[in-house]
Amino acid sequence: MTPAIRRVAVIGCGDISPLHVDAIAAVPGAVLVGVADPDLERRSAASAAHGVPGFADHLELFDTVRPNVVHICTPHHLHAAIAVDALERGIHVIVEKPLAHTRAEGARVVAAAERGHAKIAVCFQNRYNVPVQAAHDLLVSGELGAVLGASATVIWHRTAAYYESRPWRGRWATGGGGLLMNQAIHTLDLLQWLVGPVTAVRGSASTRALDDVIEVEDTAELAMTHQNGARSVFYATLAHKVNAPITVDIVAEHGTLRLRGDLTVTHADGRTRVVTEPAVVAGDRAYWGLSHELLIHDFYARLDDPEPFWISPREAQKTLEIIQDVYDQSYPERAHSISAADAAPIERNAVS
Repeated sequence: MTPAIRRVAVIGCGDISPLHVDAIAAVPGAVLVGVADPDLERRSAASAAHGVPGFADHLELFDTVRPNVVHICTPHHLHAAIAVDALERGIHVIVEKPLAHTRAEGARVVAAAERGHAKIAVCFQNRYNVPVQAAHDLLVSGELGAVLGASATVIWHRTAAYYESRPWRGRWATGGGGLLMNQAIHTLDLLQWLVGPVTAVRGSASTRALDDVIEVEDTAELAMTHQNGARSVFYATLAHKVNAPITVDIVAEHGTLRLRGDLTVTHADGRTRVVTEPAVVAGDRAYWGLSHELLIHDFYARLDDPEPFWISPREAQKTLEIIQDVYDQSYPERAHSISAADAAPIERNAVS
């Protein structure tokens, strides 16, 4: 059967967008028809590189090239508005994490998605990693018994130059937060997905190494209570000198799971097995992992299915709520003023 032709556009021509364009090129029937970015230099470069028209505004793109799928790769504060605009026009959406830059904006996307005019996926692509999938399957099977507790770490490094090259990353108004929203969110998502829904969060966020560069956090610690009674603990920082391997450890009644890229399963009787990731990405994109393409291909394969995509806005909102709870506890002055901030107009000229 000949695959349906999908007219696809990419909104936001920053660092992550080439990964999306490469994945689109590998989807049968997907045709890139346009790109959008308010930054002229980025827009022009992407337009020339891919041989498609470029637009400063996403609404102009919608009206001119009429895509039926869009990939949103913009700064965080633009995710919700563009996603809602697309969904209300019946345009399918793949949006980078986070779902939105605030709890209220995330709720707007959830509501728009559940009106059912189009399908939407949120890029928590690490759920597609082979060792992560194996860990989830094993926990769901009940073979290891009930989960008793878990821990995870993201101990990484970011420089002042990283933020100076993209100032939106270090600001509350455009990033919605720092480390938790931009780097550690993937590992937090895995923790709540593997261990179970979170019912209570206690945590703190602070700036330990980059306080003269950014207004958001570069370090955070938290403890979460899960619906099944388990407790997980999480520590993350950008104050290290290198990007250390991400860790996730889960303790169950009859064994343990240890994720360090690969998965090591240790049973209570001493048996062990290792599930490896088939390939490893080197270089600057290593922290994005290999699974963007898997998620994107899965999304396109399911476009004609009647049910929502499995990593939906409602699913992604769970991790956003955890992060916002930490911010509310760490920055109470922001928690009191956030409603006004949500209602205020936001700048639309940042680039990803």
